[in-house]
Amino acid sequence: MESQPHVRKFAISLCASPQDAEDAAQEALIILYRKIGTLRATGALASWMFRIVRNECLRQVRLLVSRSDEAAAEPEAGAEPSAEDAVLRRLEVERIAAAVSDLPRDQRQVLIMRDVQGLPGNVVARSLGLSNAAMKSRLHRARAALRHSLALTDQAPDRAVDQPDRGELRP
Repeated sequence: MESQPHVRKFAISLCASPQDAEDAAQEALIILYRKIGTLRATGALASWMFRIVRNECLRQVRLLVSRSDEAAAEPEAGAEPSAEDAVLRRLEVERIAAAVSDLPRDQRQVLIMRDVQGLPGNVVARSLGLSNAAMKSRLHRARAALRHSLALTDQAPDRAVDQPDRGELRP
């Protein structure tokens, strides 16, 4: 990874922690090694590598969100979720993961470490080199931004359904 400092910086900007970034970058190198024969243009190697790293970081976020989702949900004894419920749950997880990945790096790191990984506030602050007050402030901003982003995606389909077409006459 030392030979690709830009890839490492890119992974760190997307992942919650430096360890997650290293894991994502290593996994991307493995994928690149396995599939290098399918690359048609050698000039596309760098962009392909960045795309693999991005996808790997997003996969990690989805995995963290789904794990915390599974831990929070208490299924009924012996009840299997329906196929529809499973699809809706997966879509919701992907929507949340996308909203989390859209957060600024500093907010995303604090949110994932504190709310998804469940680390204590003082550990999060220390690992990011922040005071407890600064960590709490970033966490508050991250939660507010995430709520806002999710509220916008909740309302988007409703607005299209609720508003009549401009050419339509109302009785």
